Amino acid sequence: MSQIFDEKGNEIPVTLIEAGPCFVTQVKTKDKDGYESVQIGFIKKIKKIKKTEKGKEFRCLREFSAQGGLAEGWKIGDEINASSFQEGDFVKVAGISKGKGFAGAVKKEGVHGKNKTHGTKHEERTTGSTGGSQPSRVVKGVKMAGRFGHERATMVNLKIAKIDKENGIIAVKGGVPGAKGTLIEIKGI
Repeated sequence: MSQIFDEKGNEIPVTLIEAGPCFVTQVKTKDKDGYESVQIGFIKKIKKIKKTEKGKEFRCLREFSAQGGLAEGWKIGDEINASSFQEGDFVKVAGISKGKGFAGAVKKEGVHGKNKTHGTKHEERTTGSTGGSQPSRVVKGVKMAGRFGHERATMVNLKIAKIDKENGIIAVKGGVPGAKGTLIEIKGI
């Protein structure tokens, strides 16, 4: 994350995203494949490709649905980069959130815990009851401790504050899911 300043001098918190270069690697049509989609690949830096990875330059391949004939406009080799977006556009950003390991119910689920009064010696941050005695088991969906984070998360209605088309960097207002250096998807709304 970083910050930029607008014309009035107000600070705007932004996340800097390296957008591309991504290339169309495959176009699937209803006639040939039974459904319509476009496969996009994100290129690795040329310096970092090992000898064993020659011919496998794509760091990530992702397939996006192209319902209603949207796949017809794409050709293999078309480039998608930062110039595909405009300043002021609203986008949806999805990625894998940071993993926080094993967490208790207070941190993970927002459980209040118990009152710090009579007889709750080491029980302030515990879950409490996990259900009635009738089903004789824990019902699905009960808020309990467990692994927290490392799940797909989507942030909607993020505004593009600035675009550096020469370096392929997009500055999105606010935070995006994931740790530094992880892959994310940016879609226009």
